[in-house]
Amino acid sequence: MDGTPVPADLDDTDAPGLRRRFEVEPAAPFRLELTAWALRRRAHNEVDRWDGHIYSRVLLLGDEAVALSVTQSGPRDAARLAVALAGGPIDRRCEALARGTLDKLLGLEVDLSGFAAMAARDPVLEELAARMRGFKPPRFPTVFEALVNAVACQQLSITVGVHLLNRLAAAHGRAVSGVPGGASAFPGPQELSGVAPEELKLLGFSLTKARTIIGAAQAIVAGELDLEGLELLDDDVAIGRLMGLYGVGRWTAEYVMLRGLGRLHIFPGDDVGARNKLERFLDIESKLDYAGVAQVLARWRPYAGVIYLHLLLDSLSEAGLVAEA
Repeated sequence: MDGTPVPADLDDTDAPGLRRRFEVEPAAPFRLELTAWALRRRAHNEVDRWDGHIYSRVLLLGDEAVALSVTQSGPRDAARLAVALAGGPIDRRCEALARGTLDKLLGLEVDLSGFAAMAARDPVLEELAARMRGFKPPRFPTVFEALVNAVACQQLSITVGVHLLNRLAAAHGRAVSGVPGGASAFPGPQELSGVAPEELKLLGFSLTKARTIIGAAQAIVAGELDLEGLELLDDDVAIGRLMGLYGVGRWTAEYVMLRGLGRLHIFPGDDVGARNKLERFLDIESKLDYAGVAQVLARWRPYAGVIYLHLLLDSLSEAGLVAEA
């Protein structure tokens, strides 16, 4: 199948309700666990959650915060995903927004057959790609969320960055109506544009990071910044626009390109952790710089970003968090 939803609605009405269910059939192969962990990155992530069977998070769909849960049935070559939405009111429009967001969030329509064919012929990549077969490269629901994720992790470990993101969502995210005790949606520009930098500093953000996040949110709300419109621009122009923002350097811009815009040929070459992992993976004794990363990845064009995400999953597998095929 091509990743488009299959008609399996259980709520056969246009009237708004508190729950809605449907099924989708992702492009094969697909393993929900791998894609969920590529979003989570760390076990303490409270925005993107995985309990070993169910992937869940809260989405902002229009003006509504809606709890999303996804489960997979069937093997990776014939996977079907059962999707549940809870909150309210959830109507057909809300469901349509959820379907579109889910396609992006879980990479349901991404075709990695070219990467798989290349890896099968490559003695270096073959084993890793085989273990991670069924992984689809996810994207954050919005480019703004990708930007905030990148800013939170600037000059910090992912572990610390995820703690900051958890606090941000808990403090400023919108809760789901009628679903007590659940998580909150990741805050969007509307939620953060009126926040003072000192409030984010209390959550652990530096004032520079706080001003970057709030400044971007304010520019979006004012109609002065269109992050989603970067989708239409080529790499150099989009990176230039991002690096024109206060507090955004090359690593942040490239991370947003990969994680927010789905530019799967981009490996954030200034990512120290990813560089170290790449050196170990390739048994390179010398330290790679930005140019060195590009040089060693040239043989695998245009899949540098796919390799970046595979190396992340490999690290999570080494930590015992991801089950191997």
